[in-house]
Amino acid sequence: MKLCDMSIYELSEMLDKKEVSSVEISKDVLSRISKVKDICGGYLTVLDENVILDKAKEADSRISDNKRKSKIDGIPYALKDNMCTKGIATTCASKILENFIPPYDCTVYEHLSNAGGVLVGKCDMDEFAMGSTTENSALGCTKNPWDVNKVAGGSSGGSAAVVSSGQAIFALGSDTGGSIRLPSSFCGVSGIKPTYSAVSRYGLVAFASSLDQIGPITKDARDAAIILDEIVRYDNKDSTSVMVMADYYKNLTGNIKGMKIGIDMAHYDGLNAEVKDAVFTALDDYKALGCEIVDLSFSHNDIALSAYYIISSAEASSNLARFDGVKYGMRIQGGDIIDTYVKTRSEGFGSEVKRRIMLGTFVLSSGYYDAYYKKALKARSVIKNNYDEAFKKCDIVISPTAVSGAFERGRKTQSPTEIYLSDIYTVTANIAGIPAMSIPCGFTKEGMPIGLQIAANSYCEQTILNAAFAYQNSTNFHKQQPNLVKEAK
Repeated sequence: MKLCDMSIYELSEMLDKKEVSSVEISKDVLSRISKVKDICGGYLTVLDENVILDKAKEADSRISDNKRKSKIDGIPYALKDNMCTKGIATTCASKILENFIPPYDCTVYEHLSNAGGVLVGKCDMDEFAMGSTTENSALGCTKNPWDVNKVAGGSSGGSAAVVSSGQAIFALGSDTGGSIRLPSSFCGVSGIKPTYSAVSRYGLVAFASSLDQIGPITKDARDAAIILDEIVRYDNKDSTSVMVMADYYKNLTGNIKGMKIGIDMAHYDGLNAEVKDAVFTALDDYKALGCEIVDLSFSHNDIALSAYYIISSAEASSNLARFDGVKYGMRIQGGDIIDTYVKTRSEGFGSEVKRRIMLGTFVLSSGYYDAYYKKALKARSVIKNNYDEAFKKCDIVISPTAVSGAFERGRKTQSPTEIYLSDIYTVTANIAGIPAMSIPCGFTKEGMPIGLQIAANSYCEQTILNAAFAYQNSTNFHKQQPNLVKEAK
């Protein structure tokens, strides 16, 4: 197996034993990028090779002196391009920020840098994280490494694609309604959205502030635990941040006997047969591991998606008001200040971003606030209360991550509502603020990965990681490699 296809913990052990160097790993990652970047995309910015290798040499120097900082010291990784990086372009895959270079670093980047991680580049995404396929990117084109004719998922499609294709050992994405989990499902990798407030959002370009959360996309649950150990920390620069005492990697266990798994059978009505079979087979695997299945009946299945798109669009309307061509980003000069605003925003934003801004502005407007936004907030309370009640009966809730495997690029671009339905299983975790993870659990007849979603109560990431770890110890779906990787070797 090539170094770039190995997991964090495998490479970390090799680095500790001095069987490999960070420079060798980084060169292997760069070699893979040169072979597949033009085929499947994934990056908007790849740092200069000398900059990457200099960081790798610094890690090797620490390792030779037995002063390695962490398990990710010397490990190459990528960031979604909505996380601010001082001196490195942060575009949000939008023309309006195409030349924007932040004057400061986001907190998660500081954490990973302090731990010795080697940043390779910034990943493609749906513009301002609005989308489920990464086809809304104004600056890049990301394809699925398993089949380049299919979408990678979104909005963190670039992050999932580069991990799946070996162009980074791990990546960070952001998740507002499934943007880590959906591309993880489509690309056959493991991605977790932590509890809201567990990971600092400082320096993350906001989409919907009450829903956004940063999380890792990795090869498996063990790697996810390693990254969470580095980024789940209190940050006084984020007013929603809380102190979480956890040691995820150390407390991983393959013994989940007695764990109670909740399922809502309504989730499977009319579901794609291949996805349904894969999830039910995974439930049988969990039973064999000693878990107990508990029946649930959520009352929010019909309202969750509507509530999500109203709340997220309303917050996007407010957050994106700052992009007006005055302080930073693109400016299209008009006859006066209002004309400048209109021209800048009209030409700078893509169609999906403008659609959501208009929807959000509408539901917040006088005469419609009570009818839409206020009602959506009431629905949010119902969803949170339903999960609170569910976790009195079970430890985790399992469902499909997506309604299907990855579909053809361009197939749904003319039908936004059809794409919105891709998020039907993922949005409730963001609305309720609870953690949720997608892991591979099978393949379609076309050979595309199928994702299993595991959700737990707030700050119970350890429970999710243990459930995922135990499952991955007894299966090998997470070890399968996409066709692109096989061809690149």
